[in-house]
Amino acid sequence: MTNTPDFDEIINRVGTHSSKWDGMEPIYGVSPRDGIAMWVADMDFRPPQSVQRAVEAMAAHGVYGYWGDDAAYLDAVRWWMQTRHGWAVERDWIFTTHGLVNGTALCVDSFTSPGDGVVLMTPVYHAFARVIKAAGRQVVECPLKNAGGRYEMDFDAWDAQMTGAEKMLILCSPHNPGGRVWSAEELRATAEFCKRHDLILVSDEIHHDLVMPGYRHQVMATACPDILDRLVMMSATTKTFNIAGTHSGNVIIPDPALRQRFGGRMAALGISPNSFGLAMATAAYSAEGAAWLDALIGYLDGNRQVFDAGIAAIPGVHSMPLEATYLAWVDFAGTGMARDEFTARVEKGAKIAVNHGPSFGTGGESFLRFNLATPRARVQEAVARLQEAFSDLQ
Repeated sequence: MTNTPDFDEIINRVGTHSSKWDGMEPIYGVSPRDGIAMWVADMDFRPPQSVQRAVEAMAAHGVYGYWGDDAAYLDAVRWWMQTRHGWAVERDWIFTTHGLVNGTALCVDSFTSPGDGVVLMTPVYHAFARVIKAAGRQVVECPLKNAGGRYEMDFDAWDAQMTGAEKMLILCSPHNPGGRVWSAEELRATAEFCKRHDLILVSDEIHHDLVMPGYRHQVMATACPDILDRLVMMSATTKTFNIAGTHSGNVIIPDPALRQRFGGRMAALGISPNSFGLAMATAAYSAEGAAWLDALIGYLDGNRQVFDAGIAAIPGVHSMPLEATYLAWVDFAGTGMARDEFTARVEKGAKIAVNHGPSFGTGGESFLRFNLATPRARVQEAVARLQEAFSDLQ
């Protein structure tokens, strides 16, 4: 392998227990033999060589016992947050969970009770609603305002919705699926909303490293340092470096009282991290990982430009401006087609497996989500297929 990542390499993931590629035919009817998987949010790229070397070293050692001293791992997290995001984190603030869906579920379990309301700004990552409902809590949807094809927050409307039964708000920052990088003003307004309604604020920032050129993500803890007594931060290496199979995530809690509550639930449930996840995260949060990420962002930006230009050529179809993430949120409302029709054209006509908009909650009805983190040749092929599937609109 060379030191320069080859994001153009086509890696065959079929038959590797890949949820994204091996799972698309049973769910969407799109065969991996001639279809394109653009749904599950992982990338079709290898991680940095630093991560590969860490796994190879573990395999060469050949003994897979319990993980001991985690100081290097915790310091890698701290270094990354300080270096890439300007946030000083202490070791004892960091809890390691089995990914951030697990982290979200633990937050719901730690800071709310059955029957409580949990606020989501919809449409938003579908796993949030799933774990809230499974825990016996109520999903409170606060719809984002679609202002000319770009999401904005609507606190006047949301204030009127609150009943007092709500105990938590989960913020997706940057936003999935809309691709927004929330401004400092929007983050402060979110914090004020949580203070007005006495809500714990869980800020899921798993996409915070995947920000397009010209935009800058700000972590909630630095944007709003006056709400640390109600703030839970979540981050991970998994999306950034394409190691989601490690199921590792960081729940970072500056406030001692909140830490005690969260740590108590983790202890009661016997949760501890796996050694492969810690080793890979430590290797990823490094100077080598940072250089790989910079190259990745440039490549993803190129994919974004190819995809958006192709979508813009289809009458009535609009892709939201992608400020962060590698997930394009595409609105088919302008075609005048029913959801079943435009979805069938994408899946049966273009043979592309994508996420359906309604699974993200209110506001997603006319949308499909496309994963652009794949070699550019596949993005170009997907665009050509989509243009052909909607060619009668030209």
